[in-house]
Amino acid sequence: MYTTIATKAKSLFTKPLFRDRRTILWLWLALSVLAALLKYNRTDNNYRIFRGVFWHTVQGTSLYESYPAEYFDVNHYGPFFSLVIAPFALMPIPLGLVFWCIALSLTLYFAVTRSTFSSWQQMFVLWFCSETLLTSLFMQQFNIAIAAIIIASYALIEKERDFWAACLIVLGTFVKLYGIVGLAFFFFSRHKGKFVLSLLFWGVVLFVAPMIISSPAYVVGQYHAWYVCLMEKNGENLASVAQNISALGMIRRMLGNPQYSDLLILAPALVLFALPYLRFKEWRNEGFRTTILASVLLFTVLFSTGSESSSYIIALSGVCVWYFAAPWQRGKADIWLLVFVFLLSSMGSSDLYPRAIKREYIQAYSLKALPCLIVWLKLCWEMMVKNYEPHPQTLTKGRGE
Repeated sequence: MYTTIATKAKSLFTKPLFRDRRTILWLWLALSVLAALLKYNRTDNNYRIFRGVFWHTVQGTSLYESYPAEYFDVNHYGPFFSLVIAPFALMPIPLGLVFWCIALSLTLYFAVTRSTFSSWQQMFVLWFCSETLLTSLFMQQFNIAIAAIIIASYALIEKERDFWAACLIVLGTFVKLYGIVGLAFFFFSRHKGKFVLSLLFWGVVLFVAPMIISSPAYVVGQYHAWYVCLMEKNGENLASVAQNISALGMIRRMLGNPQYSDLLILAPALVLFALPYLRFKEWRNEGFRTTILASVLLFTVLFSTGSESSSYIIALSGVCVWYFAAPWQRGKADIWLLVFVFLLSSMGSSDLYPRAIKREYIQAYSLKALPCLIVWLKLCWEMMVKNYEPHPQTLTKGRGE
């Protein structure tokens, strides 16, 4: 019965409407424009902060102070972001906002479609994440690009293009720190020496790059200010309802916000994350390596106090990879778990739920993290006990159909 369900699910993504990349591409472009138009002059504050990073860099003013005349809140992205946002900041705000949203969507679209996933797997990720993509677009956040960077850096290492994988990892790190998780794929590189040298090269290049539009003293000073800003932000996130939508936040809020260090949870989580790497013989199996990618995508959101609703584009990408990477048939429990993820982690911020339920339960207790946490724990168990050797009956086919 459940084999039939999974087979039908796979065949759905091979039908002309769903397998044609143009369909999902046009849908994602439409969602990008829709999000920009709906949020302009209402809640486009994040975009105004982002474009301000460029202009404040050019003007030589602080990137981490508040500017009430321009926007509320403050910037939390690194100085290198000034060059990322530059083309959009030079446009009028309405036009820049539209193209910024389109650019974010395209980064993830191309990361997935240029990945090592098979055709139906690519379509599965793109369709499954579409609702969450819209949530992220409404916030104009860089999280969409972070998901793309993690997926693309893994794919580039698999394709032995370590130089460019290193570029993406450093870029993501210098913008929002999350990109550093791409180092988890270091062990799968066939050219570790080249990879390390590439990281050093890109670290220097991207560190000094903002000096093109500012000065060395300014950039060095702003990197120090960024560090201070992130430390302060971490403390603020603990009590913020809109932040810390993670396993860390969920556990803390369910316990009544007691005073304790998140290291009590983070340390065991890091051990669980690292244990599968000890299965050295499994490294040769692409399914195992791809499942590590899923673990990285999920861990990034589940164990960060900075996670918010828009961050779940990263986690849901990981859930999709977990589902199809296994070289065995997924059963009833996995199918229902996938549904649970979609209903709560994806749709938890939507109008599917009454406002009272969203505010008093889903948001108040960070329940969006619950399904993804269950998936991650199951994933860790699978990586420790399962055999990832490919066999003829598997539904997935690695790098192609």
